[in-house]
Order: sequence, then structure tokens, then C-alpha cells
Amino acid sequence: MSRVGQRIKEARLKSGMSQKVLAKKLGVAEKYINDVELGRKVVQESFIGKAAKILNTDLNDINMVVTDEALMEERKTLEVNKRPKKVETSEVWNDAFASVLKSVPVFDYSLNSIKGKKELPVHSNKVEGFPHDKVLYIEVQDNDMSGFRMVKGDLAFAHVVKEPSNNGIFLLDYKGERIIRQLKSLGNSKYLLVSNGGALLTETVTVKDFEVVAKLERIEINL
Repeated sequence: MSRVGQRIKEARLKSGMSQKVLAKKLGVAEKYINDVELGRKVVQESFIGKAAKILNTDLNDINMVVTDEALMEERKTLEVNKRPKKVETSEVWNDAFASVLKSVPVFDYSLNSIKGKKELPVHSNKVEGFPHDKVLYIEVQDNDMSGFRMVKGDLAFAHVVKEPSNNGIFLLDYKGERIIRQLKSLGNSKYLLVSNGGALLTETVTVKDFEVVAKLERIEINL
């Protein structure tokens, strides 16, 4: 369980609120709340801010420094929790096979060569809510974002975009390199590039300094 997920769960239980009620107030599925509390979802600051207001507590610690020891302990916990979920996994894939499947390619940062494929269901020409021809997986190539619980070897589900958005995590072209960074809008066409490889690092840039390649939506941890 992630620290953010743990704090959301503790605050929810303290308030006597069920996952279903919290999900309804936040406008998300009950399963999404469960995944967040179990650390299966990378949540954005906007989500944390809304949850904090509803639960009347301070939850905004997504940018906290995460040590390697804490990160590894989280992943061990996830691995243990993952084992008894055979029935749930079976149900998910039964639903998937009942619809059209798309082989979503897995790329490195260059997006030039396919390293593998993963099959995901297509609904109304979309994969997980995004145009089916814009989705891809990106294999994380370094530990620059380990503080966001994203380390080398993990797979990030993403979709191709051209415009930045506030608090999103993106694959970027910057100074001749492909990197993954969080973008925070500062207004006046300025952004803060945020990385966290064990220590939080920020750099102020303008929209002319970088080019957005894809937006990351979630991480699949390589256990």
C-alpha cells in the first residue's frame, strides 16, 4: 500500500465513509478507490486535493521523498497482496475476451522499436477511455521518478498527446533527450519540470523548451 493510499484509507475509515460513498463523491468507480488505497494507481494532485477536502484532512504528500527501502517494502507488500487475486484476474480477462482486443505495443523512450505487446480490450474504438490508435506502453528506463513509485523496468500505460497539462506525468523531448517528468503549470507559458529519484528536483522551463510526446496514466509494477 502506498503512503498516499494508506492515508486516504485511514481518513476514510476515521470518517466512517465507505469506498462506495467516497467514490461517488469523487465521481470515480468504487474499484478505483480500492486500487488507490492498495497503491495500484498513481494519483494526481487534483485527485488528492479533492479527497482531502471531502475527508477533511491533509493528504497532499504525493511529492514526498521516497527512500529505496520504503519503495522496495511497498513492492513486497503488493506482491503478497497480488497472489490471492486469481478469481478477480480471471473475471477481468473473461470480460476482455468477450470484446475486441488490441495488441498495445511496448516501447522504450525512443518509440522506434517494439519490445513487446500487451492485449487490452477495445470499447467503442477506445482502450481505457483513449483512442485505440494513440495508446502504448512505455518501459521505464531509469530511476529518475522512483519517488513517484516508478522505477526502471516498470511499464507505464500512456497515450500520445501534443499538449501539456498541469500535474500530469509525461514522456518529453528536452535538451535532446527523452525523459519522464511531472509538469506543473506556473502560468504565463511556464512549467516546472519535476523529478524525484530519491530527492525532489525541479527546473523552471517554458513551453518552447520541451515537447510533449505522451502522457502516462498508470504504472504496472514489475515485481
